[in-house]
Amino acid sequence: MNGILLVLDGWGHAPPGEGNALTAAVTPYLDELTSSPAATLVGASGEAVGLLPGTVGNSEIGHMVIGAGRPLPYDSVLVQQAIDSGALATHPLLSEVCARLVSSGGALHLVGLCSDGQIHANIDHLRELLTIADARAVPAVWIHAITDGRDVADGTAAAYLDRVEKFAAEAGIGRVATVVGRGYALDKSGNLDLTRAAMTAVADGGGALVQQVRDALADGGVSDEWIPPSVVTDQEGNPLGAVRQGDAVLFTNFRSDRIQQLADQLVSHLASRDVTVLSLARYDTAAEIPPLVDRADASGGLADVLESHGLRSVRIAEREKFEHVTYYINGRDARVRDVEEHVRVVTDAAPDYRARPQMNLAEVTAAVTDAARRPDVHLVVANLANIDVVGHTGDNAATVRAAEHTDSSVRRICEVAGETGRWVLLVGDHGNAEQMLRAGPDGESRPYGGHTTNPVPLVLLHPSGAPDLRGDGTLADVAPTVLELLGHAAGEGMTGRPIFNRSPVDAALVDLVNHQAENSSSNEENAP
Repeated sequence: MNGILLVLDGWGHAPPGEGNALTAAVTPYLDELTSSPAATLVGASGEAVGLLPGTVGNSEIGHMVIGAGRPLPYDSVLVQQAIDSGALATHPLLSEVCARLVSSGGALHLVGLCSDGQIHANIDHLRELLTIADARAVPAVWIHAITDGRDVADGTAAAYLDRVEKFAAEAGIGRVATVVGRGYALDKSGNLDLTRAAMTAVADGGGALVQQVRDALADGGVSDEWIPPSVVTDQEGNPLGAVRQGDAVLFTNFRSDRIQQLADQLVSHLASRDVTVLSLARYDTAAEIPPLVDRADASGGLADVLESHGLRSVRIAEREKFEHVTYYINGRDARVRDVEEHVRVVTDAAPDYRARPQMNLAEVTAAVTDAARRPDVHLVVANLANIDVVGHTGDNAATVRAAEHTDSSVRRICEVAGETGRWVLLVGDHGNAEQMLRAGPDGESRPYGGHTTNPVPLVLLHPSGAPDLRGDGTLADVAPTVLELLGHAAGEGMTGRPIFNRSPVDAALVDLVNHQAENSSSNEENAP
């Protein structure tokens, strides 16, 4: 039987309370679904999806695990393992680069997000790299700090920059050379002007000149995400850490998608300066940037099994989450397979998520229902982005409205599924909107637009009736469940298992047999 896999991005579960935008929203249809026997909760963070214990989930690892049918050691975990084992400190490529800098008198530039949100980067990895640089006698290390305000609470940039300076003091090497908000440095919208401003600060020392690191945060009206590119100078007003001939640049983010635009621009800009560029983890950049830690193998997942059986799928999402239902759910495989159709919903309008929390949900919903009506499509895979994307703004009221728009779309999609005889599997990929407040350094609650470690709802609607769902599932169980519902076995590499104790089809058959037996017994008793 054909179906729909519907990922509600950022759809986490938590009890009602202050800052829970999902329970504050008027969402009668989602409330009905999540309180029905067709619903359960599944793990979407920490070890359940291949992350370190207590680490929040994210869209990338969530979709990868959904597609792989097994927890995948994420890049952050693999980097930490390399640190713990000593493999990073003795890495041949890093050792070679450090030796070259010692010989030439060049500097090492560390570029990355300075927070411990664990979604894009971990500030503790920076500390390890400073320690390695000191042990290798690198002449100078310049730190190009990207402030966060999304993966961690806004208003915490000063505390994280203090930690960076403390790490440098402990290691005996390193100074902050530039400070820039992630809105510039980690742009993913294709706004090259934002990226260029961040790149120019790092490469050439171009930007607002400040004498002290804290001066970059002087404008109290600007969020951490949008700290303008700021360049720390010496006493004569000269930039401290512009990239010079023969230097080396090491990007410290472990997640690729947000940093790659900056990395590509920087590589191109520095092409004439004989600069070595490395990354802590593998990036999907146009330029070839050697990684110090490679990726886990995610092959043998849902996409591979669908392809092997010739099952057609249509992948649908807005621009913000399009790669998640294609590249990431396919195990970071960029191929467009013959049995796949990709529908990327875009708009010419600027993405003002607070003012337009509905985003392009109407267009996404129309694309999903159109695909669901096609008998040649075995599986529709779609992402409803609103709850997560709007939740990242930290605007609780806008996120409430986003959830309400999502409720209406889910209702419509499920109505069409019922009309066409399809099952629907709804699942969150990580928590977000159920926690829109978090305590800041002073203990006061502040708007929070980051992810959480909460479980996520999973709902299975099947024409044969309510399934008997397990209560111990994780996102790794989604692909085996989808394949079982499509009438196929899970892939050999999948460790997840179907989320139901009995498939809806089996349960319906048992109910039918029991009903027939009861009728037969009743007829015998009533026979003359």
